[in-house]
Amino acid sequence: MSDLLALMAGLASLSVIAVGGGSAVIADMHRLIVDEHGWMDDAQFARAYALAQAAPGPNVLVVGVFGWHVAGPVGLLSATLAMCGPAAIMALGFAMFRARVAGAAWLRVAERGLVPVALGLVMASALLLGQAALATWGAMPLVGVAVTAATAGFVAMTKRSPLWMLGAGAILGAILLG
Repeated sequence: MSDLLALMAGLASLSVIAVGGGSAVIADMHRLIVDEHGWMDDAQFARAYALAQAAPGPNVLVVGVFGWHVAGPVGLLSATLAMCGPAAIMALGFAMFRARVAGAAWLRVAERGLVPVALGLVMASALLLGQAALATWGAMPLVGVAVTAATAGFVAMTKRSPLWMLGAGAILGAILLG
């Protein structure tokens, strides 16, 4: 029970700073789940994130996977509510406030100022997940780098879903590691 409460408190606090969505604070989720509490290791965290990204729906589904790992079905529901609840309440309050001050010059400046914050959080998350993914390749780090580069290139050049590369990576992993 104490693990579940610690997870919920951590996710609720991240919820209020998740400018750019749940994926923007994945690095902080890693710190909470792997570094502080040891509920998962780097490889488990990366696999849980990949599983959640492969599922249809919002990116924030990953907290349900983390919650399930910590406390089963109750953890799944609790983690999802902890991550979504505070942000939803804040979004509703801000929407009501924004409607009252719409058109103000300072509001446009503030909104533009949040763009680099969101981009920075997303980049920190991408770097952390890339490191965890490369660590799981063990003695084959160049293969991990090649797969990561190929995926980034494929998505950038074709504008197709990264799920195509996720499938190709699963097949490659099964061949190389199976």
